[in-house]
Amino acid sequence: MMINELSLSTEYRWKVLIADDECIIREGIRESVDWERLRLNVAAEAEDGEEALELALKHRIDILLVDLNMPIMDGIELMKQVREELPDCKILIITGHDEFTYAQTAIRLQVKDYILKPANPAQLEKVLRQVRDELEEEAIQQQHLQTASRQITRSYPLLRERFCQEWMEGSMTEDEIVEQLSFLELPVTAPCLLGMIRLRESASPQPLMQESERQLYLFAIENIATELLGSYPKVLFRDPFGVIVVLLWSFSADAAFHQIESSVRTYLKVAVDIHLTEGDADITSMPAVYRKCKSSVLKETAISPLVRRAKQYMLENYGDCTLTLESMAQQLQSSPVYLSRMIKQELDTSFNSYLTQIRIRRASQLLNGTDLTIAEIARQVGYETQHYFSTAFKRTTGASPLQYRKGGAAQEE
Repeated sequence: MMINELSLSTEYRWKVLIADDECIIREGIRESVDWERLRLNVAAEAEDGEEALELALKHRIDILLVDLNMPIMDGIELMKQVREELPDCKILIITGHDEFTYAQTAIRLQVKDYILKPANPAQLEKVLRQVRDELEEEAIQQQHLQTASRQITRSYPLLRERFCQEWMEGSMTEDEIVEQLSFLELPVTAPCLLGMIRLRESASPQPLMQESERQLYLFAIENIATELLGSYPKVLFRDPFGVIVVLLWSFSADAAFHQIESSVRTYLKVAVDIHLTEGDADITSMPAVYRKCKSSVLKETAISPLVRRAKQYMLENYGDCTLTLESMAQQLQSSPVYLSRMIKQELDTSFNSYLTQIRIRRASQLLNGTDLTIAEIARQVGYETQHYFSTAFKRTTGASPLQYRKGGAAQEE
C-alpha cells in the first residue's frame, strides 16, 4: 500500500468491515465509536460469513470485526479465507463470554484481539486505536522499504561495478560471489567471456591527455560498447588502472565486442586496444581469467597499427569463407607479402594459422553453447563445407566437432 506519512495523519481512512448476524450488535459497534477521529471508515457491514467475505474482498478492507457464530459461513472459516486473500488485514473477534475458549483457538489465525459482547465503547476504541497504530507503522515501514528498494535498484550499476572489482581481485568466496550475483540480478554462473578495452592515450590529438578529457573518452567508449553489446547479459566496469572490463554471459556477443575497436576509431577518432578471453566454469577462477586478459591487452601496445588492424579485420570477418591474405591486404592498403611478414613477426604465427585459431575458437563456443548443426556452425565460422571444417577442427583440437560437443576434448584459448 503506497501511503505517505502526511496522508496517514491527515487524510487516509482505514477501511473497516463489521460482520455479525445480530443487527443490534452491528449498530451498537457502529454508533459507539467516533470513526472519523480514529481515522477509520466503516466500509461495509455483513450479517453472514459469505457476504462478509465478498464485501471484504470488494473493499480490500484493513480491519475485520467478526462474530464467530454466523450463518452460511462461520467466523472461523471467514477468517481463514480472509487471511489467505488479505494477509495484511487485522482481525478482531466479537464474542460472548461462553465462546471465549472458541475465541482462544481462533487467535491462532493471527487474530489481533477479541471484544466481548456487549461491546464496551472505551475498550472497543482502545483496541481499534492500537490496531490503527499498527497499520500505520507497517505502512510507513513498507514505504521506507519501497523507497530503499528503488534507491538500490537505481544504484545497481554502481553496486555491480564494485562487486565485479572485488570479484576480479580474488578476495571473495564462492558463496559470496553467488549471493552477490543473485542480489544484483546477474546470471548465477561464470561469464562466458571477459573482454577489456584500453584507451591508447598516445593516439589522442594532444600529446598529453588531460584527466577530464580522458574520463570523457572513457565514458563515450563505454556508451559505444553498451550500445553494440545490446541486450547481451553483461557488466561493464573500470579496473583500478582505468581499463574498461566487460563480463559477458553469452558466447554470441564476441562478434559485437570485436566491433568496438573500429566503432571507437570511427566515431571518437581515438584508438583502443581490446582483447577477449574465454571465461572459466569455476566462478572463483575468474580473477585468473582477468589477469590473463590484462596481460594480453597490455601486449597489444607493442603491436604495429597495421597488424592490429589485420587482427581486427580477421575478428570481424572470419565468417567470410572468401577471406584471404590477398583480399585483406587490399582492404588494408598493404602488399600481401609485407602484411604476411609483419603478422608472422609480431604474432609469431601465419595469417592462415591465426585465422584458423579464430574460427575454431568460435566454433568451439557454438558447439558448447548452441544446438546449431555442425553444418550450420561450419558456415558461420567461414568454412564452405562441413568436411573441410571437421578436418580443420580435428587437426586443431584433436577431436572431431561431434566428439568435442560430447565432451571429448577441451579447447584452450
